[in-house]
Amino acid sequence: MPLVVLCGPPGSGKSRRAAELREALDGPERRAHVVTEAEGGRAALRAEVERRLSRRDVVIVDAGNELRSGRYELYCAARQAGTALCLLHCAAGPPEPPFEAPDPRNRWDRPLFTVRGEEPLPLAEIRAALFDSTPPPPHRATRSQPLQSCEFLHRLDRATQDVVAAVLAAQRSGVLPGEEVRVPGVVEGLVLTRPVSMAELSRLRRQFISYTKMQPSDENLPQLASMFLQYLSRSIQ
Repeated sequence: MPLVVLCGPPGSGKSRRAAELREALDGPERRAHVVTEAEGGRAALRAEVERRLSRRDVVIVDAGNELRSGRYELYCAARQAGTALCLLHCAAGPPEPPFEAPDPRNRWDRPLFTVRGEEPLPLAEIRAALFDSTPPPPHRATRSQPLQSCEFLHRLDRATQDVVAAVLAAQRSGVLPGEEVRVPGVVEGLVLTRPVSMAELSRLRRQFISYTKMQPSDENLPQLASMFLQYLSRSIQ
């Protein structure tokens, strides 16, 4: 059954809205479950959502979902399960980093409903989106991928950590924009056009890991650090 994804900055009322939705959508013909962000981060959240998704019940995701990539992962989970999805944006002032406001032009951000302050939930519209629409069929990009081996996940985590550490160390040692950053054991280097903070590198690392886990391949194991460097080169402008 359908998936309702909440997003919004801290203090925007997401948990209160999730409770309202659960009360409104729960009933004898279906159950409504609230999944909250807990220890384990985004990967654990998605795993719990996938476990809860079924042909009968409604799953409500009470989490910040600040990044577009995180909302895209939940969209893929819903499409893979063949169920409808809608996004409820709890707005609270102008968006500030790291929050990336939803955009209805993105297929994973629609149908989009936005509430502010004490505005009532658009329950009729949400019910129509969840129960009266036909979800799109799964496509190749959202079909189940083989479970990644522990070795693949460990190597992915280690390689990206090493790259982030090398970039930060190079900046501390005085490498200037336009100079090449070298990573031990990797042929390719990275030329930064500007200084990059640890927060930005961490965000890009999380995004790269999410994308790479969706298309795992043991053939990529020796190139993970190089792939991440290429990703950083494209992302840091």
